[in-house]
Amino acid sequence: MTLDLLLVLALLTCCVALFVRNKPRMDVVAVLAMVALPLLGILTVPEALAGFSDPSVVLIAALFIIGDGLVRTGIAYRMGDWLVRTAGSSETRLLVLLMLAVATLGSVMSSTGVVAIFIPIVMGIAARLRINPGRLMMPLAFAGLISGMLTLVATPPNLVVHSELRRAGLGGFDFFAFTPIGLAILALGIGYMLFARRWLRSDDGQSAGDRSRHTLADLARDYRLSERERRLRVLPESPLAGRLLNELELRSQYGINVIAVERHGRFRNQLMMATGSTNLQAGDILLVDLASPAIALLGAYDELGLAPLQLKSSYYADHAHELGLAEVALPPESTLPGKTIQELGFRSRHQLNVVGLRRNREALEGVLVDDKLRPGDTLLVAGSWKNIDRLHGLSRDFLVLSLPMEVNEVVPAGDRAPHALFSLTVMILLMVSGLVPNALAALLACLLMGAFRCIDMDSAYKSIHWPSLVLIVGMLPFALALQKTGGIALAVDGLLALLGDAGPQVLLACLFTVTALTGLFISNTATAVLMAPVALSLAQQLGVSPYPFAMTVALAASAAFMTPISSPVNTLVLGPGRYRFGDFVKIGVPFTLLVMLVTVLLVPLVFPL
Repeated sequence: MTLDLLLVLALLTCCVALFVRNKPRMDVVAVLAMVALPLLGILTVPEALAGFSDPSVVLIAALFIIGDGLVRTGIAYRMGDWLVRTAGSSETRLLVLLMLAVATLGSVMSSTGVVAIFIPIVMGIAARLRINPGRLMMPLAFAGLISGMLTLVATPPNLVVHSELRRAGLGGFDFFAFTPIGLAILALGIGYMLFARRWLRSDDGQSAGDRSRHTLADLARDYRLSERERRLRVLPESPLAGRLLNELELRSQYGINVIAVERHGRFRNQLMMATGSTNLQAGDILLVDLASPAIALLGAYDELGLAPLQLKSSYYADHAHELGLAEVALPPESTLPGKTIQELGFRSRHQLNVVGLRRNREALEGVLVDDKLRPGDTLLVAGSWKNIDRLHGLSRDFLVLSLPMEVNEVVPAGDRAPHALFSLTVMILLMVSGLVPNALAALLACLLMGAFRCIDMDSAYKSIHWPSLVLIVGMLPFALALQKTGGIALAVDGLLALLGDAGPQVLLACLFTVTALTGLFISNTATAVLMAPVALSLAQQLGVSPYPFAMTVALAASAAFMTPISSPVNTLVLGPGRYRFGDFVKIGVPFTLLVMLVTVLLVPLVFPL
């Protein structure tokens, strides 16, 4: 063992210790290591900085942007909405669909982002079904981790191993190279969680509804909107067809306040916020708020050519990504008290509708245009989230009190969803066909999303998780340093001396174990950076194909099921699921052993030794 190797191992040990301590941040530690290697004379400056030009780093950055485009266009949230509708009241069906949905979405975007999206969705479902969220949060996290085993671009460790193969002069993995094994592990994970959920908390989920922040459902209940919400279709013979809303005076004459209009489009129904210039068409579905539920009994629908439609749930909940609610209070210095709702002109001035009024903490039966406001009144306004956001600081006459939780799920480019899917499809087809390198395919998809206005430049830069990229760039030189100083050869010789006579499958199991245990202390990306060269050298020494060994490292790097700190995905669900450290050990360790068994059995079949 040379002095240079001792220095590299000492530096690596210090990095691992700081990673575990998490002070300073992991990306800072990686930069310190990147600076230390040239100062110690182990690598040249170009070698230490080579990670900045690595195609995998560019690809990972582009995938962050593409994932954010899927969120901004509502594709991710629509999958969550579909889950809510399809699962119904069955916990078993919910668990299966949840894991399938998360794994599918996570195969083309950040698993951490997918889990973050689904946490509030799962919390809401748990509250509705009166089950403890702990019975669903761990399956959610496990599905997020398994999603990294489904495609080449699903997680950075896959790309790191792919890049190491290319750097060794070998062909990398195809886009769907991981899929056969990943699907088997996903099926195993679903079956395992259906059995293991009995070990999770099973008390009722009443506490799941305890939130410090209102939801749309809370606001609708507080202002008694559910009694007045209706969906009305404009019939072909309706006198409303072809006319502007401000010409019809529906609110003043009939007590019908049109909030939004659903209109059938080429790809999907479009939701348009109602303004005075909205031109109604035959077939439109009006989302309305009635001044009184008795309006339907007065013959107004027949006179206006409107047909009532079934309303299974609040349309605010159905369109939460586009249609919002906000409470607006009148401060003491406001000049609005004494004016009527009509005189406020919220629709003409702010493109928002007043749909609720609370006085002395009691919601009024309905909001009439001639109601005069009093000091201390609180208004509930409805409209697009964009227009609601504009209310902040717009006037001294009113104050936005609070926004519901759903404001975090705003879809600013919801009408661009088909374009985002097209861009994603182009990227996948290019990667599968191999016509261009993967990094170029991802960059082309980013350009398409930008051209289609699925994402803007500011959002694109914000979507990139720079600490992850810096961590990868800073850890990549360690692989070269270990190779130059003989560290990789030493590790391979040690494994061969210990298990050389046991056969390749035993070595695969040993490689999986070492990789998974290393991933308990440092990030899965850094683990892949360190273990990929060991795997390739081990295969070379044995004279067998390197692909089973590289695949084993990639799968083991994603098998971070054993502790709540072994992956950001696990950390995200720790609080909402109210888990203890031991919960992950109890559920995660047996599952990791099962994943290792599947890996050792299937990898040699898919990638012959």
